[in-house]
Amino acid sequence: MASVFVYHVVGDLTVGKPELVEFHESETVESAIRAIGESPEGSIPIWKKRSHVGIENSEMRQQRFVGILSSFDIVAFLAKSQCLEDQDKALKIPVSEVVVPNNSLLRLVDPATRLIDALDMMKQGVKRLLVPKSVAWKGMSKRFSVIYYGKWLKNNDSPSNSSNNLPPNLNWSPSTSGTVIRDKYCCLSREDVLRFIIGCLGALAPLPLTSIVALGAINADYSYIESSTPAIAATKKLPQDPSAVAVTENTSDGQCKILGEISACKLWKCDYLAAAWALANLSAGQFVMGVEDNVSSRSLPEFSVDSPTGDSDLVNGSRKPRKFSSRSIGFFSNSGSHSFGSRSMYRGRSAPLTCKLTSSLAAVLAQMLSHRATHVWVTEDENDEVLVGVVGYTDILAAVTKPPTTMIPVNRSAEGFGNEIQC
Repeated sequence: MASVFVYHVVGDLTVGKPELVEFHESETVESAIRAIGESPEGSIPIWKKRSHVGIENSEMRQQRFVGILSSFDIVAFLAKSQCLEDQDKALKIPVSEVVVPNNSLLRLVDPATRLIDALDMMKQGVKRLLVPKSVAWKGMSKRFSVIYYGKWLKNNDSPSNSSNNLPPNLNWSPSTSGTVIRDKYCCLSREDVLRFIIGCLGALAPLPLTSIVALGAINADYSYIESSTPAIAATKKLPQDPSAVAVTENTSDGQCKILGEISACKLWKCDYLAAAWALANLSAGQFVMGVEDNVSSRSLPEFSVDSPTGDSDLVNGSRKPRKFSSRSIGFFSNSGSHSFGSRSMYRGRSAPLTCKLTSSLAAVLAQMLSHRATHVWVTEDENDEVLVGVVGYTDILAAVTKPPTTMIPVNRSAEGFGNEIQC
């Protein structure tokens, strides 16, 4: 275990983080689309409004948290038949009808909580850490200064109250990290943690240069649909971590080839109404590869979109009808390709982010952060289209905290990879 996770605390990661502005469940879908577009994480926490005026303790704050809403959730909602029939009405619906309630996705923690404890929470499914802002917090933890689940050792004295020695976040006092600014919080995401980790790669040696397959960081239990399947099938059971569905095609020799993905990352800054129409009417392959190459222009509808993201196409104050194309979603297809058989480097945002079995942990981490992605699809070394798994936030966090003795021997074949996962 790298000492960097033991000697740093959550407060070190909050320096420069803006104050949290709550997005309430009574807000509309249209407002949520704007908020997600402005969010660096591509998703937003949803809160219930406070029912009373006055001081709110940590337990009350935690109970008001509803869940996390992503772009995938919204597009899946807008793709429902009743929403497509009346898009204006759908955009005015409160997000309480869209967000999937899950109070366990966020945890309120003290700034003095050890980073290793925060990593354990995130490995167990927590996606956000809510941290109170403190007047006295300097943003720097001292070596050997943190003991007993992140409680500060003050004046070289042991904690006077043994009841403080509880697991993180079950019982914490604002006094552990200085005077708390009342009702002011900042929110840390898993991406924030990964950005801290990539700045400490030297302290994690030799893990950063070890392959993801040797670290056992590849998740073979991923969501996927066939390219010929209707794209709407991706919404039947929305995957949560990562929020992504691979679009695949079976080859003649029985291998699974990745063509693209339908995910929160790809839909983050898209035209939501156009994406919803495509999700409801196109096949998965057409959705990710571009409909211009597979559907004649005469079969494509004219539809009006007053984009909630501010990219409205208005003529004399009214919506301008336009032909649907993959460019409406923000994807770009290669006009020279007329089949799903080969992926093109010119497909832009629709191309899936991939790495190889033997890619190093540092390389995959850099890919995820540079592309603002929550995951990277893993392909065979010999064929960069044959899909074998996915690496997400949780897999990375598990890899960097895993003892070196548990690393899996490398076998570069797809068959060998399957055997490694079973053991």
